[in-house]
Amino acid sequence: MFEMKILLIEPSEVNRLIVYRMLFVKQLPFLSEFESCWPALMKDASGVVIVFNPDVPSHLKEVETWHSTFISSQGLQDTQCLLIAHHKPGSGAGTTRPTLAPQLNKLPLIHSILEEEPEDVRQEFHKYLGNVMRMLSENQEREEMSIIT
Repeated sequence: MFEMKILLIEPSEVNRLIVYRMLFVKQLPFLSEFESCWPALMKDASGVVIVFNPDVPSHLKEVETWHSTFISSQGLQDTQCLLIAHHKPGSGAGTTRPTLAPQLNKLPLIHSILEEEPEDVRQEFHKYLGNVMRMLSENQEREEMSIIT
């Protein structure tokens, strides 16, 4: 069994109680005033989940910053990352991919309207965790084989 450390990054405006209840993740302080703590939080991260509201323009810019800080700088693969476009209830949100920076278009994205489709979000999140677990297992096998040979 592997120990996974998944970072959940979100702006303060996201409906965090519902998101956290759904994903069972402890809240971490990713506000800029805690920036000096970010390296310690990122250490040994197996994956990163970025939650944002695609209807808020400032969130789209923040996603770029978080990608650069928490994903690119750590050398994480696309399969270790997940974008969750969280829509507020009654927003009439669609399921089209929001306009994101080119480097973000490769990352998997799910739409979250938990009041309407909580099971869909849960299944997609479990699929993401399975992908991360599979990648960790493959890395461990490669490491073990390199020791043997």
